[in-house]
Amino acid sequence: MARTANFIGGGFDEIKLLPKAKDNSAGKFYYICDHYRHSLDPKAYEAQQTERVENRKLSITTCDDGAVLIKGVFDPEGGAALRTAWEALARRSGAHDDRSRQKRLADAAVELAIHGMDIGMNPQQATQRTHLQVTVPLETMLGLPGSPGGDLEFSPQPISAKTVERLACDASVTRIVFDSKSQVIDVGRAKRTISGPQRKALNARDEHCIWTGCERPVTYTSGHHLKHWFFGGGGELENLALLCYRHHWMVHEGGWQIVRGEDGRVVVIPPVVSFGSSARGPD
Repeated sequence: MARTANFIGGGFDEIKLLPKAKDNSAGKFYYICDHYRHSLDPKAYEAQQTERVENRKLSITTCDDGAVLIKGVFDPEGGAALRTAWEALARRSGAHDDRSRQKRLADAAVELAIHGMDIGMNPQQATQRTHLQVTVPLETMLGLPGSPGGDLEFSPQPISAKTVERLACDASVTRIVFDSKSQVIDVGRAKRTISGPQRKALNARDEHCIWTGCERPVTYTSGHHLKHWFFGGGGELENLALLCYRHHWMVHEGGWQIVRGEDGRVVVIPPVVSFGSSARGPD
């Protein structure tokens, strides 16, 4: 009420608010007071919200270790828009999902950025994603010893070969050949690792992320090669599956495996965890 009195100035009458203060929680009463402020002076209330929009801020800072810190201040409408987009993706994806809420919200922000779609597209058909540009030597793609990492535009550090492998599962790939002096001598045509017709068939068959208990829709999935095309895997449907961002990461960087049985069902295999020395002699 003190905040409301300061906003209204002279003539504030707490009698109208006292009954509501008795019947509501502090948080709910705060909200009721905002309605009251708007009812008395809508123009002043609008001016305050306009000021908050003008004062939106977002800073992006890169740490020494390559981690990226993001800090922002948003007005109520802008904050609600972000939360509406993130909250649906931040729900737990099954009983196995032991991520903290902060981790789920961070993953949701990344997932939304990667799988952003054009407004007006049918969510069941949309596969438009943010374009990430990765430059990687052939040696890295093949996993040869001594190979460097991949270069990802706007990333402060090189990305690992496993991350390159995941991103290349469902991407456009362009071959660029250099001579011994690092001069470009040939540029091939960009080719999709999963073609448009293949992706449509994959969407129709899987309908959502195929991980047990996860129902993330096709809009927020990538096509995954059970046997990666780096290592000779084909583009036939039997070798493809839809995975959401989190579960795709778990397969490539997290050490999980996915296999398809003879009956067509997909089996998820957790990584092997070893305790103690991996090479013990006889007791």
